[in-house]
Amino acid sequence: MDIKHGLRIPIYDLGCGGARAAAVERELASTDGVLTVYVNPATETAYVAYDPAETDPWALTKAIEKAGYRAGRPVDA
Repeated sequence: MDIKHGLRIPIYDLGCGGARAAAVERELASTDGVLTVYVNPATETAYVAYDPAETDPWALTKAIEKAGYRAGRPVDA
């Protein structure tokens, strides 16, 4: 049984700075249930693998907002 689910989440106004992407990655990684995370600053997109039994897309978008950015609608990756 595979418990991993993947999402692609747009991040508005992130810009191409690596430090900004790293801050969002840290916030997402600290969210319970997140297995892997990668933020591409060039495309302003977060790629997140998570356990749906422990978290949900709403919590992931809230983590992005906690890092100081506006998250778009998550879509399956």
